[in-house]
Amino acid sequence: MHSTVWSDEEFCNVKNDFPVLQRQISGKRLVYLDNAASTLKCKSVIEKMTDFYLNHYSNIHRAVHTLASEATVEYENARKKVADFLNASPEEIIFTSGTTMGINFLVNSLIKSNVITANDTVLLSQVEHHANLVPWIRLSKFYGYKVEYIQANDKGVITSEAILNARKFKPKVVSITGQSNVTGQIMPINLIRETFRDSILIIDGAQLIPHERIDVKKLDIDFLVFSGHKMIAPTGIGVIYGKQELLEKLEPFLYGGEMIDKVTFDDVTFNILPYKFEAGTPHIAGAVGLGYAIDYLSSIGFDKIKAHITELSNYLLNEMLKLDFVEIYGPNDESHLSLVSFNIDGVHPHDVSHILDEMFGVATRSGHHCAQPLMSVLRKGSKIDFPNSTVRASVYFYNTKEDIDVLIEGVKYLRKMFI
Repeated sequence: MHSTVWSDEEFCNVKNDFPVLQRQISGKRLVYLDNAASTLKCKSVIEKMTDFYLNHYSNIHRAVHTLASEATVEYENARKKVADFLNASPEEIIFTSGTTMGINFLVNSLIKSNVITANDTVLLSQVEHHANLVPWIRLSKFYGYKVEYIQANDKGVITSEAILNARKFKPKVVSITGQSNVTGQIMPINLIRETFRDSILIIDGAQLIPHERIDVKKLDIDFLVFSGHKMIAPTGIGVIYGKQELLEKLEPFLYGGEMIDKVTFDDVTFNILPYKFEAGTPHIAGAVGLGYAIDYLSSIGFDKIKAHITELSNYLLNEMLKLDFVEIYGPNDESHLSLVSFNIDGVHPHDVSHILDEMFGVATRSGHHCAQPLMSVLRKGSKIDFPNSTVRASVYFYNTKEDIDVLIEGVKYLRKMFI
């Protein structure tokens, strides 16, 4: 059974939308479990993007001819789709190249606008992706603000107690992932918002958005960033959501064409939102593709997608927990979703991923997952010779329980192979 969420006919229709799932790897059918890194691309989304490129493409906003008008309408329609998806207004949606650019944008703009000064503290967590660590850490060296952390336990879990204990830092900004890309833990955004009521709250939604529809108004999020490629959209397109009143106060991160109102030899005034923050020619087709991806996901139903992923996540975790030679990182409760990071005692993660691919057709990710500081935390609590990296298996709505069964078969084989 694929899951209790899909009928066989429904799942067949979904699977047919992803032709790469018909591929074989070394004579085995492809089992794609690297979705936390990037999701597969949908045939119908690609076809619509191709039609846009072939029949409607032009630069946007800057001309009155037919193609320019059509391209501009498509681009702005995509912005509205994203806004509706997040329960925001289109003026609050800024297109970027992805989550990494979005966070760099916010760090730099907050500093240049004197929202963050040398007397302030920025609060992160110990489970953050490098994209939400490196910009804050590096610029603190130049601008003097402090960086503090919500502590993770030795399984890499952020507890409610750890969040409450971090109140002592009195942060000006709290910037935290919505879901860890290593442990799969979904962060309690409501608790974080309530705990740091007076702080600016930034959510890195790269892992969470593909699985969980976020209402930015209900959660009272100040800024949210995410990437399209983790939710079947193209690479190179991402989003910043920001409250309008905050965006109005920020200095742009990038300067150039389109983001201006008036330019003289002495100074510049800026365009209205959101164009104030979109310098130069954007990734037009990428934004359009993200809009099409949201259409596709909406046609399936976000509740159904979440239910399917939850069922698969629980199945994956429970099957892995049966293997006494495997060490699992992260939570084993309802806060876990979509992925499991693990190590096989005595086998290096790179060997695990290579052999799973070569002999079983299973695509997983091995390494530190752009979270080296978290690896140092996991090492302290590890009961094996921790290699500063893990194997990560991650599911999406086109995966099945049969995919997980193949993974488990491969993991058992590896154990026997290396004994």
